[in-house]
Parts: sequence; C-alpha cells; structure tokens
Amino acid sequence: MYRILSTSKTGMNAYQSKMDAISNNLANSTTTGYKSVDVAFKDLMSESLNRQGYKTNKENMVIGTGTRSVDVSRNQTQGSLRNTELSTDIALDGLGYFKVISANGNEAYTRDGGFKIDGYGKLVDSFGNKLNVEYAEGYSENNVILTSENFSISKHGDLYVKMGQNYTKVGEIPVYNAIGDGSFASIGENLFVPTEGAVVERTTDTDMYQGFLEMSNVDMGSQMSDLIVAQRAYQMAGKGITTSDEMWKMINNIR
Repeated sequence: MYRILSTSKTGMNAYQSKMDAISNNLANSTTTGYKSVDVAFKDLMSESLNRQGYKTNKENMVIGTGTRSVDVSRNQTQGSLRNTELSTDIALDGLGYFKVISANGNEAYTRDGGFKIDGYGKLVDSFGNKLNVEYAEGYSENNVILTSENFSISKHGDLYVKMGQNYTKVGEIPVYNAIGDGSFASIGENLFVPTEGAVVERTTDTDMYQGFLEMSNVDMGSQMSDLIVAQRAYQMAGKGITTSDEMWKMINNIR
C-alpha cells in the first residue's frame, strides 16, 4: 500500500513541475526574446520482485518506483521578428545572446533587444544594464554618445555613428553563445548567466536587425494541449493516493 502512495507522490511532484513550466511559458508568451522551456522526466529506481511458487516464466517481475523531473530544457527555435521602427530595438536572427553589464560590473546575457538610450548616451536594457560594445581604436564610452537618430547597426553588428555628413564605424556589438545545451541558467528579468564550467564564445553566425524585436517562440496551442495532458496525469497520480487511502480504510474496518 505504501508503494502506491510513494509512487503516486512522485508522479504528482513531477507533473507539478511540468505544469509550473507550462504556466511560466504562457505567462511569457509576449515577452521579448523569451524561449519556452520543457521538463523531461526519468524513471526512478526499478525493483525486481523474487516471486515465490510456480513461475510462468523465468524472469522476475520488475516494477518501477515512480518518476521525477530531471531536466529543464530551453527551446532555442527562432522567434518571429516584429518591425518596431525604433532605432534602439535590435533583434537577433540565429543562436546567441547580447551581453549586458550592470552598474556594479556584473555580466549577464539576454535575447531581449528592447534597448533604450540612457542619460549618458549609452544603450541600456529596461533594467538599466548597459549593452556591451567593443569599440574600435580611437573610440570609447567617453567619446561615443548615442542619440536615437545618430547611429545605425549593420546586419553583422557593426556600430556606426554619424559624424558630420558621414557615418563612421566606432565599434561592434558582439554576440555570444555557450557550448552545449543548458550552458546558460536563467536569473530572472530575461537574463542568463553561464553555468559552472560553461565556455562562452563569440559567434559570427547570427544576424542583427535594427528596428526589430524578436518575439517569444511560445506556441500557445501546444502549451495549452500539454497543460491539459499534465493536469490529467496529475489527477491520475492523485487518484492513486485516494485509492490507496480507501483500501487502507477498508482493511482497518475489517473485524
């Protein structure tokens, strides 16, 4: 009887994780650059029962002891691009992340290209984190001041600033990626940091589009159907607990 309880409990815990992930996806369906997540399950330890009496086959019965969530993977499928016509909006087409730097110098990575220009003429995200720019020789943060109308960004991330009648390349906006799946961990606010041991490298295979934003890649139809399946599985696991309780009650009432 206890086996039914423990196995059902693992199922409820696992599918609760699944429903939490789906709920998070649905809540971020309009978040710029958001990538949906999914939960993978794995069997817990199986046990082999040494059956007594006459055996109909040579194998002992193998039964499972439940399941658990083992991995949360992020779907890296490209989101659609929406034209905003704002010079400070930048969309990435391909794998990779922008690097942003907080006021205290901490680095993080994001797909959210909804930037704005702060009071110092720098591109920052909605939380004030500064977009990382690698300046060309002779240029730096001290002598490059951006306005909404004096700069342009090429498909390859080159940053040009209008000086007089011409645009001059003053640097480039690098794109970074990490080797291996799950190499970035979410820290909230659409920001990520490398996991322990992850190797972060620059990538040149990603295009940039100024005046566009990448939309979330959440598939609402798939998420809703997955939520229904997860809810039903959760209910079935819960039914195992109530059934076990009823069986225990029946046994206790035997006189």
